[in-house]
Amino acid sequence: MINGRLPAVVVTLTCAVSGLGLVGCEESSKAGSDASAERTTAAGNKAADEDLLTGTRKITVDGRSVNVSCSGSAADGRPAVVLVAGGGDGLEKMAGIQETLSKKNRVCSYDRLGEGASDQPDGPQTLESTGKVLTAVIDRAAGDGPVVLAGHSLGGLIAARYAPDHQDKVKGLVLMDATSPTQSADLNKGIPQSATGPAVELREQTLAILHGGKPERLMVPDGKVRSAGDIPVEVIQHGQQYLAQVPDYGPGLERAWTEGQRKWLAVSGSSKLSTAKNSGHYIYVDQPDVAVRAIERVTSQAADRG
Repeated sequence: MINGRLPAVVVTLTCAVSGLGLVGCEESSKAGSDASAERTTAAGNKAADEDLLTGTRKITVDGRSVNVSCSGSAADGRPAVVLVAGGGDGLEKMAGIQETLSKKNRVCSYDRLGEGASDQPDGPQTLESTGKVLTAVIDRAAGDGPVVLAGHSLGGLIAARYAPDHQDKVKGLVLMDATSPTQSADLNKGIPQSATGPAVELREQTLAILHGGKPERLMVPDGKVRSAGDIPVEVIQHGQQYLAQVPDYGPGLERAWTEGQRKWLAVSGSSKLSTAKNSGHYIYVDQPDVAVRAIERVTSQAADRG
């Protein structure tokens, strides 16, 4: 666990470089745990009640309770937006951007298992199992309609891994400083076994989380980026180079992070990369206007494509 012996920059970096919440990172509050519960039946399938979810409710996926929040309404043919938070964060962290987007769009967010007001996972999770939870959320968010996924950090990785296998539903992506598709290799190369100092603890703690540590117990293997077709995709990277502050290894970590953002462009033939110049890792907090405009552009492009 991270403790007071580590420099503050290392605590920040441990959250940012992997997008995973550890002790000392901003974690979702459990305040939403008293929200009224609404139960669905089959995992990943539509609920018997065909009405789309509104407000904050609980749905059940494979016997586990998942906290979901939906607001706003979509014009005919316009995809619903599903926000996918980074590790250690949940729907409360994304409440501000959800409120802004819901003025013109139908928007939903959720707490993955192990986060916020959702249940703890009953064992190790995989991208497939966390994708099953996302499918259930999408069904309640959009019914038979399309969606745009907007993911931050680990949530961006999850969204980009999910989209190629669900091209019937996912019609656009916005990836906000998404965790690199080769994050483990990036860390092992950027902070080698011969390294000393606080960077070593950073590497070991981050790799432990990527390999099934708490809170989500999610296994996040490295892998090539698969194509989701020609859907509109915007990849937004941070502009404030805070990773460069890590002693000895910071500049290399920044270069690897930037390269990781470029790798995500392969998810679509219609991808574009931009930089939020005044933002750290939390782009939707530091420069919410940049995030909102990107999500609305992708949603409009997806709607125009039908």
